[in-house]
Amino acid sequence: MAVFETLVTLFLVIIILIIFARGVIIVQPYEQGLQIRLGRYIGRMNPGFRWVIPLITQVVKLDLRTLVMDVPSQEVITKDNSPTNVDAIVYIRVIDPEKAYFEVANYRMATVALAQTTLRGIIGDMELDEVLYNRESINTKLRDILDRETDQWGVKVERVEIKEVDPVGTVKQAMTEQTAAERERRAAILRADGEKRSAILKAEGMKKSMILEAEGERQSKILKAEGERLSQILRAQGESQGLRILALGSRSLDKRAITVLSFDALKTMANGQATKIIFPFEISSLIKQGAKYLGATESMDDTEAFETSLDESLLGDIPTAERIQEVVKSIEDETRAIMNEEMVGDQESVISDLDEKKLIT
Repeated sequence: MAVFETLVTLFLVIIILIIFARGVIIVQPYEQGLQIRLGRYIGRMNPGFRWVIPLITQVVKLDLRTLVMDVPSQEVITKDNSPTNVDAIVYIRVIDPEKAYFEVANYRMATVALAQTTLRGIIGDMELDEVLYNRESINTKLRDILDRETDQWGVKVERVEIKEVDPVGTVKQAMTEQTAAERERRAAILRADGEKRSAILKAEGMKKSMILEAEGERQSKILKAEGERLSQILRAQGESQGLRILALGSRSLDKRAITVLSFDALKTMANGQATKIIFPFEISSLIKQGAKYLGATESMDDTEAFETSLDESLLGDIPTAERIQEVVKSIEDETRAIMNEEMVGDQESVISDLDEKKLIT
């Protein structure tokens, strides 16, 4: 009998411990507990160790951390009738546990379904090109709509991101062809512009080459003319000096010496290979003069000697080597200045063409 009573007591103690253990609740730091007793909401339970009346009290724990939910991909018809597969990612966080539990059966499923329908409506009001290039605008608009609608559920939509926009096969092929055609058009424009630039530069080069060639020819003619002029001047100077020396040397000659030289000249003429010899008509006078001197019938009159003075002004100005170098240097300086002006003009033309190209681009 004592053993039976001991077993009953032990059984009751175990039942009491089990019932007590069922009333122990541990709420994590990132959770918020809702206490419901006999169908009536009692209040929140903060994180930590808590004990409630078992069997008649229900505790619902809600995660207050940011949750990441994937919006399944769906086919959407854009404004320009282009079928496109679109999916997204939604970041939400529970800010009011009571609303998140009592106002909606499953706030996660409700948020995903709302995101799908809202995304379909936004994409349907836009063309495909806008969808591809205005993702940030779509994200902002979708977040604002979801946040406004989920506010009554105690859920905060923190961020929405369009994960992928994938047009169907035919649309994607058409986009590929359009992109290829656009790139070919740009390549053709760049090729034509390059040919234009090449033609312009080639024409500029030919122009510059012709100018330099003409300038070189002009300088060559100038230098050649200058050289011929100096050569003529120097030749005339040499002839003048030779005549001067001949004149000075012939002062001491008298008529007898001149007659002897004249006979020597006739002798030289007779020694030639010519079959005909032409004598000047004054030959008789020359023979008569020679006979007089050889017969000593006539003497030389001292008054016949004369002095010859040469006028230096007949020779003109003879340029020196320094003067010639100065003229050549002045010609080179003029040529270099002309070439520099042409190069500056070419550079300004190229810069203006580049600026015009930038403005067109």
